[in-house]
Amino acid sequence: MVALLHRVGSLFRFSRPLHLRIWALLIACASANAFAQDYPNRPIRFIVTFLPGGPADTVSRLIASKLTDAWRQQVVIDNRAGANGIIGSELGARAAPDGYTMLYINTSFTINTSLYPKLPYDPVKDLTPVTPMAAGPAMLVVGLSVPVRSVQELIALAKAKPGELSYGSSGNGSPSHLSVELLKREAKIDILHVPYKGAAGVVTDMFAGQIQMTMSTIAAVLPYVKANRLRALAVTSAKRWPATPDVPTIAEAAVPGYVQSNWHGIAMPAGAPSAIVAKVNAELARIARLPDVRERLDALGMAPLSMPPTEFAAFVKADIGNWAKVVKLSGAKPE
Repeated sequence: MVALLHRVGSLFRFSRPLHLRIWALLIACASANAFAQDYPNRPIRFIVTFLPGGPADTVSRLIASKLTDAWRQQVVIDNRAGANGIIGSELGARAAPDGYTMLYINTSFTINTSLYPKLPYDPVKDLTPVTPMAAGPAMLVVGLSVPVRSVQELIALAKAKPGELSYGSSGNGSPSHLSVELLKREAKIDILHVPYKGAAGVVTDMFAGQIQMTMSTIAAVLPYVKANRLRALAVTSAKRWPATPDVPTIAEAAVPGYVQSNWHGIAMPAGAPSAIVAKVNAELARIARLPDVRERLDALGMAPLSMPPTEFAAFVKADIGNWAKVVKLSGAKPE
């Protein structure tokens, strides 16, 4: 490193102040790279903004275990649930930007920006998106008593009976709420929204015929579809989902251009060293290729997702804008 600095100084006849600035810059770069090579040298805190046992926690623990194995340093899950992920997100945003705090972010993280009038953090300025982990579509299902077998028939029924059909979601402003609101807007139909505290009550009331439909994660509803207790009409991905090849996409079935996914990712506090961000991103890209990770995610109705940090940051920013339109049109308010 010293030889490189002397070589730079001999090749160019800089003024002394400029020469010193270049020395300082090169030393800083060398220090950052050395820091990243040594990273991690102590346990990492991974803040998960939802309760243990759900999809967010399951995906995060899968990734944390793989990072622990690779780095021989514990990646410790810290569940900080509450306020639709806001409590944990604020904690992550306020943490030291040293690379030793990771924050779970997902679709709800981008929805919250428009759903809540004033967040205690700036999702763009206070956090650095590092890498996605996985993503998966939702599945549109109806109760067996609903006389439809396709999205086209559902839309036709909703238009024939405006406001008479109802759908359940896991709460106001949740992806399962706004995904149907997006469908309502695109298909120009009127269906009543019934919010629940989580997905379990939705399925129970669908069995009883109290609500007619829902749009939920594949993992949450596919077992009931296979048991012939619910009927699958479509998935929200751009292409048919490999595990359900006979179930069409909403886009191909009735609403061209309709695509929605539930994604899971990692962020760090703004100012986290770029070399560490790049190292974590590269390690997650490697983990995403592991067969056992793909198999586990497939069972959860997801697939691994990788992209560079800059691309992921652009994705998060675009997702914030996309959901802002849906929140505004739906009139969704936090509970």
